[in-house]
Amino acid sequence: MKSLVVDDDFTHRLLLQRFLVDLGEVHIAVNGSEAIEAVRAALAADQPYDIICLDILMPGVDGHVALAEIRRLESEFRVARTQAAKVAMTSALDAKEHVLGAFREQADAYLVKPVRKDKLLETLRSWGLLGPQLQTGT
Repeated sequence: MKSLVVDDDFTHRLLLQRFLVDLGEVHIAVNGSEAIEAVRAALAADQPYDIICLDILMPGVDGHVALAEIRRLESEFRVARTQAAKVAMTSALDAKEHVLGAFREQADAYLVKPVRKDKLLETLRSWGLLGPQLQTGT
């Protein structure tokens, strides 16, 4: 499984990286612009990301704008929606309008920070990306 963690907060990037590293390759981006370029490069190399953990509130290009551009790139590279990266928006904001907005923008999940490992694994399992051998919270 190939993952991209996008967050302007060092601690949260490190936390998500630690959760995902045993599951496969993990790349890091510190803002939305870097995320867009990472996705573009991965699609061009025909090595797309399986999952993207994308923070919403970042300076410059925020998660909402980055997600829209990521979905546009997937369309440009003719990636079927069923084959597109699974995107988990991450934010300390759990207000209804933020959650609904993320799903309108084609996010696949919304995880409130600080993201707990069991919640992340539960989400990955619901997407069919983890086998039953990986127990929640391990």
